Amino acid sequence: MERKMKLGRGLDALLPGAEEASTHNFATASLASIVPNPLQPRRHFDEDELASLAASICEQGILQPIVVREVQGKYQIIAGERRFRAAQAVGLGEIPIRVVEMNDQQVLEAALAENIHRADLNPIEKAHGFQEHLKRYGLTHELLAKRLGLARSTITNLVALLEMPAEIQTALQSGQISTGHAKALKGVEPTRQLTLCKETIARGLSVHALEEQVRVRPAAESAITETPTTKTDAKPKSDKTAHVRAIEDELRGALSVKVEIKLRTAEAGTLCLDFQNGDDFERLVDRLKGATIPMRRAA
Repeated sequence: MERKMKLGRGLDALLPGAEEASTHNFATASLASIVPNPLQPRRHFDEDELASLAASICEQGILQPIVVREVQGKYQIIAGERRFRAAQAVGLGEIPIRVVEMNDQQVLEAALAENIHRADLNPIEKAHGFQEHLKRYGLTHELLAKRLGLARSTITNLVALLEMPAEIQTALQSGQISTGHAKALKGVEPTRQLTLCKETIARGLSVHALEEQVRVRPAAESAITETPTTKTDAKPKSDKTAHVRAIEDELRGALSVKVEIKLRTAEAGTLCLDFQNGDDFERLVDRLKGATIPMRRAA
């Protein structure tokens, strides 16, 4: 909670000695002496937003210094790259800076925090930023979540987006679908994911409407996924009632994974939850621990 409150106050709360900082931290520097941050998680800068910011700088100047660190005789940007780019666009010679001391890990965390809590990276940029941090520093999802003041499920669910087909990731980046849409698509096969994604974009489906589409399991798909059996050992479809199939659909929509109820008797059986990777498993465990899912008797 303390970490989340710090992030809520802004980037200053992440900077070492921020509250005790004195004026000697602030200076001006030429744009030629400033270099972008190679650890910047943002890959796309909206041209219209930069133009609007440039116009504001022309009128009022840069009201807040950009945050930098000294690296090999240059000032490397930690926070404020959009202001830096806008200043370049209007031809400023120098801009105000605030110099701090940070290592690479602190820089990446600060860049993630600034974008997540202020500028809103698109979901795929967030996912790549989290994944790079996890691999570079060997952190667990839980530890990174604590360092950034986020829920662990937020890290896990976003990183899992990188396992989805490239077409769906592109749709997320461009804003054609939302993370809510992607979550609904996670519970179906990749081939059907693409079909439903294209249908969502073409028809402008809401997340709720897409979830309804996901719950509709075509008969042809059921026939393909079922294991072929001989006439002697095949069980009639009537063994699984419409009520049981409805419960499967309800759980499938709530958990966004494949769900199957296998009945041995009217009162006993097995509930199967299909997960594709470790992240899916952790997400399921979180949901089962923390969420209350209304259940009905399967009989």
